Amino acid sequence: MMTKKSMREIVLRLLILCIATFSLLITVSHGGELPESETENFLNFIQAVDPKNVLRIVWDNGWVPHPCSHNGVKCSLNHTTIRAIRLESLNLCGVIDAKSLCKLRNLEVLSLAQNQIHGTIPDSMLNCTSLRYLNLSSNLLNGSVPIGLAKLKKLNRLDISKNQFKEEFKSLNEYSLDAYAPTGPGNRETGVGKNHKLVGKWIMWMPLVFGIALLFVFIRFLNVREIRSAREKEILRILAQSPTKPLPLLAKDVAEEAKGDDRQSELVFFVDEEERFRMEDLLEAEADLQSQGLCSSLYKVKLKKNAFFAVKRMKKLQASFEEFGATMREIGNLKHPNILPLVGYNSSNIEEKLLIYRYQSKGSLLTLQENYTEGKRDFPWKHRLCIAVGIARGLNYLYQRPDASETIPHGNIKPSNILLNENEEPLISEYGISKFLDPKSACLLNANGYTAPEKVSSEQADVFSVGVILLELLTGKSIEKSGLDLPKWVKSMVREEWTGEVFDREITKAGIYGFSLLNVSLKCVAHFPENRPSIAEVLEKIEEVVNAQEDLGFSPNSSVEFN
Repeated sequence: MMTKKSMREIVLRLLILCIATFSLLITVSHGGELPESETENFLNFIQAVDPKNVLRIVWDNGWVPHPCSHNGVKCSLNHTTIRAIRLESLNLCGVIDAKSLCKLRNLEVLSLAQNQIHGTIPDSMLNCTSLRYLNLSSNLLNGSVPIGLAKLKKLNRLDISKNQFKEEFKSLNEYSLDAYAPTGPGNRETGVGKNHKLVGKWIMWMPLVFGIALLFVFIRFLNVREIRSAREKEILRILAQSPTKPLPLLAKDVAEEAKGDDRQSELVFFVDEEERFRMEDLLEAEADLQSQGLCSSLYKVKLKKNAFFAVKRMKKLQASFEEFGATMREIGNLKHPNILPLVGYNSSNIEEKLLIYRYQSKGSLLTLQENYTEGKRDFPWKHRLCIAVGIARGLNYLYQRPDASETIPHGNIKPSNILLNENEEPLISEYGISKFLDPKSACLLNANGYTAPEKVSSEQADVFSVGVILLELLTGKSIEKSGLDLPKWVKSMVREEWTGEVFDREITKAGIYGFSLLNVSLKCVAHFPENRPSIAEVLEKIEEVVNAQEDLGFSPNSSVEFN
């Protein structure tokens, strides 16, 4: 009978063998990060084929999410190389940068079918030697087809039909008839032969693949057990000690703290008991990466109860455990219809912090603006005015709270941070984060035109950002789309007495109300902070517009003032 000691020795040896094998596999696969050259070549190709940035693969604020996180892009299991790019029926209107594309040495699948891609198929496409599947059908490609395209050794399927090429494909078919017409009757025998070869190779490699799969399953099992160490173990132990407590009046009674070896951690909720969950539930939940930047990542998380949450993972925060917890508790107790409520947070004295919100399925003001610009929906004046007054009310609440221990500027007001609830009313998100970011950090100072010229976080800076958003609502122009210096453009139009040309077509229906709101907007975007109104004054002016609509008529000669 095997003793416990011998059992432990066997398990230990097996573990060492698995670790060694796993290390070898990792070494062979060159790590888990996509090389910079791979990312650069991918982005060059995307920027050429999608000059209008329809895919939003390159964010307008400079953030570049991991290429493997995008729909239509498939990578190897360890995310070290790009294997497939499928971007079909997406209204892409650029050209094919084959030089950059073919530097993706392991790219096997490329499908750009049913777009509006123009230009030619470059001769450099012949350098894509790993391609097995190429579909460029239903585009606007012209010129001649590289004669050696079908000679690519690994290419099994090629479709370049429904384009505007000058010549027929007879010469192409001579080299690879089954590649161009895979379903033709003359190709069945060849296809069967190829299938036999593939089956033979698959049978030969099956034991190795099966063994590696078993090894990975075992390693995964061990990894799941070991991963419960450090911070996660600590948090789970805390939750186990006090799994249920009635909701107190103050959030400080909800948190359970663990202190040992100079480490602290806490999971705090600001919602009713039935909405809470364990850290273990969060770690095991389905998570969909929504965005990733220098200082944060945003995930859409689905828990077992089919409840959706938005979890923001923060890093590079300049805050102690105590300071962060105190501020989050204060923010968690904020109650206002135009402030996105904080469901909870997870903090430790390690750099990582998690902020938990309810997921807003209606998206953001940026989404609404884009859908309107693309003609996908209406954006009437009353809805715009509702959003404007909601933003002002929310910010005014943050600055006028009598019970606040300190006034924290928002510091990053922009359309993507204005979420929409089920009634499409505005919810200001990410409040309080700016307090813990370096004022000079790129995490805080975005380059989209919403940041005040003085680049200092303050009420006056937030008023400037609100003014830019008001101008967007009035003009129908989105800074993140056009890169336009909107305040400068509007002021120049007013100086040239072209004020009426500033307004979007929906605003022209509003008559004098548009001019009144334009006056407020231009005061908000004054260059010097001392010339801008307070947020309370901005709210007062916007509410005057709301209250006066039934009494005032349209006057095309209304005057506009600005500093």
